[in-house]
Amino acid sequence: MPLSSRSGRSVLGRTVGTGIRATRLLLRGSLHGGRWMTRRAGTARARSAGNEVGMVRLFDLHALSCAGDTLIAIGLAGTIFFDVPLGEARNKVALYLLVTMVPFAMLAPVVGPLLDHFRHGRRYALAATMLGRAFLAWLISDYIGGFGLYPAAFGVLALSRAYGVARSAAVPRLLPEGLGLSQAGARASVYGTVAGALVAPIGLAAFWFGPQWPLRVASLIFLIGMVISLRLPPRADSEPPERVPRPLRALRRRDGERPLGRGRPAGRLVIATLIGSAALRGLYGFLLLFLAFAIKGGDLTTDFFGRSLGAQGALGLVGGALAVGSFLATAIGTRLHIHRPTAIQSSGTIIVAGVAVLAALKFSLPLVALLCLVASLFSGIAKLAVDASIQERIPERLRASSFAHSETVLMLAFVAGGGLGLVPFTGRAGVAVAACVAALVAARGVLVATRLRGERLVGRPLGDDELATEQGTEFDDPAPTSPAPPRADPPPPVDDDDLAPPGFHIYRPSSSVGGPGGTEDENRREPRGPVAWAGCWW
Repeated sequence: MPLSSRSGRSVLGRTVGTGIRATRLLLRGSLHGGRWMTRRAGTARARSAGNEVGMVRLFDLHALSCAGDTLIAIGLAGTIFFDVPLGEARNKVALYLLVTMVPFAMLAPVVGPLLDHFRHGRRYALAATMLGRAFLAWLISDYIGGFGLYPAAFGVLALSRAYGVARSAAVPRLLPEGLGLSQAGARASVYGTVAGALVAPIGLAAFWFGPQWPLRVASLIFLIGMVISLRLPPRADSEPPERVPRPLRALRRRDGERPLGRGRPAGRLVIATLIGSAALRGLYGFLLLFLAFAIKGGDLTTDFFGRSLGAQGALGLVGGALAVGSFLATAIGTRLHIHRPTAIQSSGTIIVAGVAVLAALKFSLPLVALLCLVASLFSGIAKLAVDASIQERIPERLRASSFAHSETVLMLAFVAGGGLGLVPFTGRAGVAVAACVAALVAARGVLVATRLRGERLVGRPLGDDELATEQGTEFDDPAPTSPAPPRADPPPPVDDDDLAPPGFHIYRPSSSVGGPGGTEDENRREPRGPVAWAGCWW
C-alpha cells in the first residue's frame, strides 16, 4: 500500500476521532449546563414561592395555563384579524368580543357561586377546567375554518375564567409565611408571562405547519396541567361540609352574603379598587383595538424617530409596549407591598392621564407607544390591588364568587373599551377620547383615595372573626358544616320593679337574652339565685 494512502487514512482517522471527542465534550457540556440551569431555575422558583411545595405547584400550574392560552391565541390570530379586509376584520373582532363577553356574563351568577359551594373540591375543579380546555382546544383545531370555532372558543374562555377564579381563591390557602398576597399573585403572573414567552416560538413554529397545530400542542399542555392540579396539597381545599352540597342551592344567596362585600364596611375598599381597575382595563382595551385598526387604516404614522417601521412594525411596537407594560406590572408587583390600593390606583391614573394628554397634543408613534406602556403598566398594578383586596377582605366562603364578579366586571370593561375602539375615529380624535376618559378616571381616583385614606391592607387573609370584628357583625355560612341548633324562645320578661325598694334596681349575674350585656355564646348558664341588691348612686 502506498505511503501517501496510509498517511491520508491516518489523517482522516485523527480528524474523525477529534470530531467525535469534540462532539462528546460539547454534549457533555450542554448536559452539565442544562442541569445547572435547571437547578438554578428550580432554586429560584422555590425561593419565589417561599419554599412552599403547594405554592410551587400552583406557580407551575399557572405557567402551564398561560402557555396554553398563548398557543390558542397564536392559533386563532390568523383567523380573526390578519389577512382579511379592514371592514371584515372589524366585523370579526366585534363578533369575537361578543363571544368573549358571554362567558363572563355567566361567570358571576353561575360559576362563582358553584365554586364557592364546592370549595372543598377545589383541586378537582382546577383539574376539570384543564381537561375541558384540552378537549375544546383540540376541537377548535378540527373546526378552525368553520363557524364551530366560535362555540368552542366560548367554552375555552369560560373554562379559562373559571380556572382563574379557582386559582385565585386557592392562593390564600397555600400562602407561605413572609409572602404577601399581592406578591404571590404578581410572582404567579411573572411565571405565566415567562412561560407564554418561552412557548411562543414553539407556537409560531407549529403555526408554520398549519394554524391547527398550536392548538393541539396547547391540548397536551393542558393535560399536563390537569395532572399538576391533582397533585396540589389537600389544604388547597376547604374543609368538607357534613351535608352534601346541592348545586341549585349554590345559586341562591341569603341576605348579607353578597359577593365583593357589598353592603358591608369591608366591601367599600374592594368595590372602590375594582372600579378603578375596571376603568384602566377599559382604556387598555380601547388602545389595543383602536390603535390596531388605526395603524392598519393608515391613520397613525409609522415613523419612529425618523425611521419608517411599516404597518407591521408599528403594530408590533404598540403590541410590544402593551406586553412589556403588563410584564413590568407583574415584575414590580413581586416586590411591591400593596397597603393602600386606592392611593396606588389614583397615582397611576394621574400619570396615565398626563401621558394621554401629551399623546393627543403631539400625535406620534413614539408617544402613542409610551401611552400604551404606561396604561398597561398601571392596569396590571391595579389588577393586583383588586386581587389583594379580595383575598384579604372577603371571607373564604364568598371568595370565589367575589373573584368571579371582579373578573366579570374587568372583562366587561375590556369589551366595552374594545367596542369603543372599533368606532372608526381618526387617529388624533381617538387618542383625545382616551385622554378625556383618563382625566375623568384620575379625578375620580383622587376623590376616592381621599375618602378611603384610612383603609389599609395588612398583606394576609383575614379570618372570619377578624372581619366580623371590623364590621361589627358576624357572617353566616351559606353552607354550614353542621345544622344550627334551634334557638330557644326567651322567657317572658318578669316585672320585678315592685320587688326593689326606691333608689335600687335589680341586678342579675346572667341573662338568657343576647344583648350588650352578654350574648348567647358568651353568657354562662348559672342557676338563678336570690335577687341581689345594688345601690344606685345617682
